[in-house]
Amino acid sequence: MVNQDELLNILSEVKDPEVPVLTILDLGILRSLTSENNQWTIVITPTYSGCPAMQTIEADIKSTLIKHGVENFTVQTSLSPAWTTDWISEDGKRKLEEYGIAPPVDEIDKSVLFSNPPVVRCPLCKSPNTRMVSMFGSTACKAHYQCLNCLEPFDYFKCLR
Repeated sequence: MVNQDELLNILSEVKDPEVPVLTILDLGILRSLTSENNQWTIVITPTYSGCPAMQTIEADIKSTLIKHGVENFTVQTSLSPAWTTDWISEDGKRKLEEYGIAPPVDEIDKSVLFSNPPVVRCPLCKSPNTRMVSMFGSTACKAHYQCLNCLEPFDYFKCLR
């Protein structure tokens, strides 16, 4: 049986199918690993309750563990506590930006209520001179922005708390 560090190392191979530069550890959706009677319980939390990627992530967890010879495990999904972008690791935020997606800024997007979207730095030229094009990006967890300096469009990973 593998120990917890070995299991974490194996699970670090599991990528988010919507943002493949991020692992489930980077996103913070891997909530816990527990072992009882030589059986691992792996608990994951979706980024939001209707996230269509969770079935793929669960299947990828299972296939990755089996590929590494880990067979005594269950994968459980927990909706509570609800996931927040605070759970994204600093390494994950760096990977997002390098991939061309602006990481969440440290404020909740209240633009629907107050008409002031957050100031989001362009992941390409690093300018804060950007504008929200649409609250809806390539996936439900992203908004679409454009840099007013380099004129490039980019996704912004919405801040959720």
